[in-house]
Formats: sequence, C-alpha cells, structure tokens
Amino acid sequence: MCGKTHEAGKLWNLCTACEKPLLVEYDLDGVKKALSKAALKERAPTMWRYRELLPVAREENIVTLGEGFTPILPLERAGKKLGMRSLFVKDEGQMPTLSFKCRGLSMAVSMAKELGVWRLAIPSAGNAGGAMAAYGARAGMEVYVFMPEDVPEGNIIECDLLGASYFLVNGLINDCGAVVKGGISEAKWFDVSTLKEPYRIEGKKTMGLEVAEQFNWELPDVIIYPTGGGTGLIGMWKAFNELEAMGWIGGKRPRLIAVQASGCAPIVKAFHDGADHAEPWENAHTAAPGMRVPVAVGDFLMLRALRETGGDAVAVDDEVLLADQKLLARSEGIFPCPEGAATYSALRILREQGKVDAGETVLLFNTGNAMKYPYSFSAPHLKKEQVNYAELLKGA
Repeated sequence: MCGKTHEAGKLWNLCTACEKPLLVEYDLDGVKKALSKAALKERAPTMWRYRELLPVAREENIVTLGEGFTPILPLERAGKKLGMRSLFVKDEGQMPTLSFKCRGLSMAVSMAKELGVWRLAIPSAGNAGGAMAAYGARAGMEVYVFMPEDVPEGNIIECDLLGASYFLVNGLINDCGAVVKGGISEAKWFDVSTLKEPYRIEGKKTMGLEVAEQFNWELPDVIIYPTGGGTGLIGMWKAFNELEAMGWIGGKRPRLIAVQASGCAPIVKAFHDGADHAEPWENAHTAAPGMRVPVAVGDFLMLRALRETGGDAVAVDDEVLLADQKLLARSEGIFPCPEGAATYSALRILREQGKVDAGETVLLFNTGNAMKYPYSFSAPHLKKEQVNYAELLKGA
C-alpha cells in the first residue's frame, strides 16, 4: 500500500508503516536462470514443483501432505446449458483436507517452521482452520482455531481429530479475528489470519502457476472465483505478473471475476460503486460460509486485480447457488461446495448480461468438497422409499 520494504527471513505480520498486507518479491531474473518449463515436467505434481517461486529457503522446512496440481476438468454438459463451448473447472475439492485452504496453510506452516514459530492461531470460517490443524499436526506445532459458533460440524470434527485447540465464537470471522489479535501478547501465538502474514498468499498463488502450466502457458479468457478474504484472487493476479516478468507468458490476462453471496457482498458493492475500499457488510449471512467475510484486509488489492484485468464482481442468491451445486454434481460427477457452485451461478448472470461470449474459454474454481457442507444437501428432500428390485429389473 505504502511501498515500504521489509527484510526477508524475519517474522512479519502487516506492514509496520501502514498496517496493510505485505507481498513477497523475488529475484525473477534469478528464478528464470534457475528454472525452466522443461524442468517442471520432471517434478512431482504438487504445488512445490514451483519452489523457486516460493518463499521457503530450506527444503527440510517444507510441511506437505501432497497438496496442489489439482485437475482442470471440462464441463461439457453444464457448459451446454449456458451455451458455452469451452467451460472448465479447477477442482480444489480433491486436496488433502478437501479444500483449497491446503495451499495457503501448507505454506504458512512451512514458513513458521523455517522462522522458528511453534504456536499458531487462526480465525476461520471452517476450512482454513481444519487445514492449519492438519499441517500443524504434521509439523508438531500448537494450533489454536477460532471459528463462528455456526461453523459446519465437519470443520469442528476435523479440528478436534487433528488435535487443534478450537473455540467457537458468538459472531463472524472478523469477530474471531479480533479474539486472535487480542490474545497475541498474552498467549504468545503467531496470527495466521488471511493476508495478515505474507505467506498464505504465496501458497494460494500456486493456483495461478498451475493454471498457466495446465493451459500450456496460454491463459483462459475468464476466471471466475468465489471470494471471501480474496487471498486466491490476489495470489493468481500476482502469479501471472511474475510469470510475465520472467517471459513465460505474454501480457494477456484472464478477466478476473469475483463472486460473492447476495447476503455478504462487500467487494461486489465496492467494485460497482467505484470505491478503492469496501465498507463492512452489515448482517452478513449466506449458506456458503467461505464467502461470509464482511471485512477483508486485502479489499484494495482485490479491487485493483479486478479492474486491472477488466474483470467484474457478481453477487448470487443462496437458493440459486445451492441449486447449481446439485446441477454440477448430477451433470458432471463432481462434488462442489456451495462457494464453488456459486461460480457457475455467476457465469449464468454474466451470460445473460452479455459479458461472456459463447466461444471464450472460462475457468471456474471449485474451492472445496461438498462433503464438508452436509447441510447444503441435507436429508429432508432426499427420497427414502424402498426400491422393489424385481419390478425395477422387469422395467429394464
């Protein structure tokens, strides 16, 4: 925000001058000399294949569960429903903890290990807390997770099983963040909140690196991304800029589209109001908890990324995204989380508005697996009647 630099290899949260997010910078000429596209093909299919573009200096400090390099799948049937010829999804629901949060927390825990930190605290809507619990357990660290009291039960089970100390807060994720901040001096933990340390974004950045490689270094026309804290959106924007600086891609950028729920859409409002910062969203509510973020410390970075790429911001209703969750599952065989389904809902709106053409290549992000959100496909509407198999076979 203010341009102040901070020395690498030391422990930082926000900028010491303006208290805004810090972004890691690399010697990209050096990276280009040390790494080639051909060399990548010989490496393991994890996010650590890009280690020269990542901040961990010593390989022994990498804390990994095999995260990254999730598949990009064509959505032929779902695409046809919207008149799209080239629609794809990057399925982050296939990650070790069933969500894209693995990327950022693998990186944050690795850097904590490298910098000598062994007690971590995080405010979370659910999935980030579960991921930090997993990587903290892998590293042998103390982990403290603060989640809203209405967090999906699966996230509570996850944190408990993985040995994290977890607490349910009467409020939203920003209230959880206030609890974490308030305990820093007394509890002596390190705050791993979204964009309040420099390294989670470096893990999320690998989504952009993978997209470039998986599309053979020709980026799609449009990327539609469910947005809460916005780390992944900012991370991909950063990744594409770094790849261009290395000469690995050209100046073309995908139009980045931020998707939020109608019940919590501060970035959508700020984007369409022409503002540089988003006002806190009152009475935030949605069936997609990952998008229930009423205040984002990186709001100005998200808005900059959207505008610089000619992108947009779209809000979708809960009933629509939940219906599209079922549509994607039944038409494509994937199991999208509500946030991931919202990207398809947003594409429908963009098509109706004439903002996405039928022949454009569009990439949706499914950020998690529906099994972590059982309420979104809960039992009351499921058919329970017994099947008469003899009659069924006669019909066949």
